[in-house]
Amino acid sequence: MKLQNSAIASCLHSAAAALAVLFLVCWTEQVVSKPVHLSPPLKDSKMHKDVMEVSHEAQRKELEEDTSIRLMPRVNRTQNHMEICCLHANILNFYLNNILHKYSSEHPNMDRLKTNLNRVSEDLQTQGCNLTHYHDHRHTVEFRRKLERMEDQRGINKAVGETYILFTYIHDYCMEPKAATDVSKN
Repeated sequence: MKLQNSAIASCLHSAAAALAVLFLVCWTEQVVSKPVHLSPPLKDSKMHKDVMEVSHEAQRKELEEDTSIRLMPRVNRTQNHMEICCLHANILNFYLNNILHKYSSEHPNMDRLKTNLNRVSEDLQTQGCNLTHYHDHRHTVEFRRKLERMEDQRGINKAVGETYILFTYIHDYCMEPKAATDVSKN
């Protein structure tokens, strides 16, 4: 009986160790799959307001024929959230380097918006988004191709008008903890 109890105890210890390892692997995979607790500007209500106001300002400058065009590709919600996050971090970096500094705005918080978006971009890179990896992604290429087809200022206005879409994707796929569980339910 004593031998049997020690054999059972040994099996239970082995099973507990295996479960602990499995739990650790699953938990680590979940933590690595998406960035959490990122950039403070993503949580800032002033930033949300600034993005919305600047986007609306640019949309008012759009020509009627440009209102039916969408530069920002729609996301595939079944795609890995970290991939969607980093793809849009790449597009954000493109905005910072090629669009926002060319946009003439009378908005009083434009400088604060640029500073906050730059902070978000830096934080995403620090959290593991390799921007050059997504440079040739089909959505990034499609975005740049559509932008190039529009005349300079028209394209700049259109892109700035879609800043809210970009910011929403970054917010939803780079920060929201529930985002990863939403995909598994669909």
